[in-house]
Amino acid sequence: MTYSIVARDKQTGQLGVACESHFFAPGAGVTWAQPGVGAIATQAFINGAYGGTGMSMLAQGAPAADVLENLTATDDHPEVRQVGLVGISGDAATWTGGSCIAVCGGIVDGPVAVQGNMLDNDRVLPAMLDAYQHADGDLAERIMTAMEAAELAGGDIRGSQGAALLVVDGHPVDDPWNHRPVDLRIEDHTNPIGELRRLLTYRRAFDAVSGTMFAPGLMVGPYTEPQPGDRDRALAELADAAETMEGNPEAEFWRAVLLARSGDLDAAREQLRRPLTRTPRLTTFLGRLADAGFLTHDDVEQLT
Repeated sequence: MTYSIVARDKQTGQLGVACESHFFAPGAGVTWAQPGVGAIATQAFINGAYGGTGMSMLAQGAPAADVLENLTATDDHPEVRQVGLVGISGDAATWTGGSCIAVCGGIVDGPVAVQGNMLDNDRVLPAMLDAYQHADGDLAERIMTAMEAAELAGGDIRGSQGAALLVVDGHPVDDPWNHRPVDLRIEDHTNPIGELRRLLTYRRAFDAVSGTMFAPGLMVGPYTEPQPGDRDRALAELADAAETMEGNPEAEFWRAVLLARSGDLDAAREQLRRPLTRTPRLTTFLGRLADAGFLTHDDVEQLT
């Protein structure tokens, strides 16, 4: 009931997995990834052990092919399972049980595996792999391009409903929650792949917002520029984000706050015009920022 891709970026070590299905919230069961360990897609008649147990085995250093052999050997019904997985060594593997519904199958090429069942035709998986291999950009972008190609080639024969994209960093960490640069799910949508693309673009824009909001010196604590040029780089990134987030005032608002914190009140006042017009309650929020020490009350009076 799904097509999916798992992959490891040879340059960064990042690991990623994505899926689409004519099913509600497929990402909740299909997509698994752990920083510095691996990425897994478990689908068809989903068995969560392929994700949980499989990830534990990858964490112990087992090759993907060995993990897959163990999982299918200990499963009472491997004939209805489909799974793709890749470990940190980039040894992808895929399995399609004999009772999976056609068109079905999987392809492995080094650190990437694509697989699907209930596909519209036998061109979907080759198109997916080819798009991934020839795409530019980071791992999330290449996986997204592969998903778009699969959908364009026919995708799920039943139609489209849900999708997910998960990318994690390539090194083991004690705080995995801080190493999931992309974690997006489309639970129920008439065009889940198109919506996934939109949210990936938004994710990148909000990275600039969060990167500024939580930046020591620029926004947290007394104002200081950690490195020469940091302020101007953040302002430029927020300006780009504001174009992507047209209609959403977050990037413009925090750009104004950064300008004010760095002493450029005139530019901050001008930057605030549109956000305050669209969302008048932000005037009250500015006062609360002053109460919390992000701005001074004198600054807020001059800004409003």
